[in-house]
Amino acid sequence: MQKLANKHPMRAQILKLMSENELADDCFVEMLDYTIDLFENQGLGSDYYGYHNINHELEVTYVSLLAAKQEQVKLSKEDIKYLYVAALFHDFDPQKNVDKPHEESVLKFILLDKKLQGLLKTAKIDLEIIKVLILRTTYPWIGDLKNNAESQIKECFLSSDITRNDLQLQQHIMKMGEYLSVVDRVCGYALGDFVKAMEMAKMNAHALAWRPSLIVRSAVAYFEELLNKETEMVKAVLKELSNEMRKNFFDTVLSFMKIRQQEITIQADFAYENLKLIPTMDSMTTRQDPKYIKELYDIFLELPRPLQFSKESFDETIKDPKTIINTLRLNGKDGEIVGFAKGGALEKYDLREEIRDENYGLTNTIFLEPIAVKMGYWGLRGGSEMRHLFIMQAHSMKYRYMTSFALREVIQGRINKERAEFVMQFDPERWDYYRIQI
Repeated sequence: MQKLANKHPMRAQILKLMSENELADDCFVEMLDYTIDLFENQGLGSDYYGYHNINHELEVTYVSLLAAKQEQVKLSKEDIKYLYVAALFHDFDPQKNVDKPHEESVLKFILLDKKLQGLLKTAKIDLEIIKVLILRTTYPWIGDLKNNAESQIKECFLSSDITRNDLQLQQHIMKMGEYLSVVDRVCGYALGDFVKAMEMAKMNAHALAWRPSLIVRSAVAYFEELLNKETEMVKAVLKELSNEMRKNFFDTVLSFMKIRQQEITIQADFAYENLKLIPTMDSMTTRQDPKYIKELYDIFLELPRPLQFSKESFDETIKDPKTIINTLRLNGKDGEIVGFAKGGALEKYDLREEIRDENYGLTNTIFLEPIAVKMGYWGLRGGSEMRHLFIMQAHSMKYRYMTSFALREVIQGRINKERAEFVMQFDPERWDYYRIQI
């Protein structure tokens, strides 16, 4: 198991900061390695396409140590020890059935893991304080979520010999929890450029089964809330980071806001009928054009990685007359391409190995790849119109069934309308494989 941990690129950086913060004891190093190994072995390592993978867990741990000297909450060596453990375990829910870990599930997993219990005991860590810090990372910190977390936090404080009769210490620990919560929400956007940030946003949307039209809108709301409600703590954390990291963070915020402005402009044009989306069947001559193929490929790359089918042979599939394609164009059949629907015989695809489609090999089923639409044009029904045109094209080619992937709630809505049926459901993504009769 040690070999898996050693391979993670962030391990050495965290070990360096641990040494600087006097956390070099074997038990703390073992906690780090055990966390990496467990996430990797549960399929939640760097390759897992969800926001809450091992990379996020380690980014929070890294930045919580890196920014520990901030001036908003004075941290002692003992405080840093507790923050390190809480950061490392804050999303420690390897057996989750949805991507966003539920804090109660995290705590339950920690309580039941004998290995972790032994490491915490060796490190002389009070588990009740760790529970408080993790509960304080509950997001959003409002309403029932906040009230429920505060109720459990109160019980934790009463259960701990260290905090039971010390109100001042309880308040200090809550401030530590606020610091950890802000680090949790800032770190990923400070440790990379906007390309990374957009990938994180798509990962989050895919893993939480959001419609693509929510990605940018939700990102803007997220950053506005963070900067408006956590102003002082965000400033304190960013002040301790490098100029490059601060630039990464603010470039990301501004980029999302700029894209959101473009989205609103597109939606306004559509509402006032200054813009029309036209589903179009393109000729085989057009489909041979390298410029056309590149336009489609650039839109294709905006899809979350798990939805990018036939990436290596993209050019060939576009040129293949047996591939069904239609495009979404602006204002006319020769207008700018802003989306496309594409698919072919089921037998041409290597789908997830768990899928056992009874029609595979019978050449009666067409597979519709996830529809690709440019950012800003989601939510205007262009995708739905392309899908219906695709079904008509498949019918003309004598296919009896169409299969594809879609959000669980979307498939549920099609059961009565189109007699859709679930073939295979997947958690935590809830991006399921379904079939309709053509």
